[in-house]
Amino acid sequence: MTHKAYVYTELQLSVPFENVPWKRINDSIKKQPGFINKTWLAGVGNHSAGGLYAFDTIENAQKFVTGYFPEEARSFGVAQTTRVFDAAATEAASREMNSVHYDGKIDVKPGAYVYTEVQLHAMPFDQAVPWRKLNPVLKRQPGLLSKTWLSGVHSGTPGGLYAFDTVENARKFAVDYFPTEATALNAAFYTRIFDANVTEIASRDMHSPYYR
Repeated sequence: MTHKAYVYTELQLSVPFENVPWKRINDSIKKQPGFINKTWLAGVGNHSAGGLYAFDTIENAQKFVTGYFPEEARSFGVAQTTRVFDAAATEAASREMNSVHYDGKIDVKPGAYVYTEVQLHAMPFDQAVPWRKLNPVLKRQPGLLSKTWLSGVHSGTPGGLYAFDTVENARKFAVDYFPTEATALNAAFYTRIFDANVTEIASRDMHSPYYR
């Protein structure tokens, strides 16, 4: 099934991932209209829980973030973050970064993920974001395995989900390199680091493309 949208979620939890009822949640999410796959995300240092999802349409992604997901957050009694992204807008840029959401293949399992979002209005993505200039630099970052570019629906905020071989390399990227990129764009930014090792089983159950 071809995906047209991504959804990013994060719950304001502080719970080790092994205590998250992911099996129950997975069963519920699989029933949501247009759902294709999910990669679970477990925060390094704060034990937040969330994920990056692929949906068949932007409309179904919007239904998920306005209907199902707020109820899930309410069941935990916590605040939430959700974002909807236009997958079609970033396909070419993502394919060039070995995105596993397309034909990208990685030789090792990811040890960490990094989520980024820059406070810019960049629409249309292909013209407003200098991804052809940025991608070669990103490819040289130590331990980078794959990146899926993200472009916010309505907002045009650019960002991405990166897979790294280790948490250490992910942290160096998020703490040392990425702020320089945001500075060059003269924009505020948002970064998160996630431990891929603890979510592998839950992500495999959701057909995460990182474990094909």
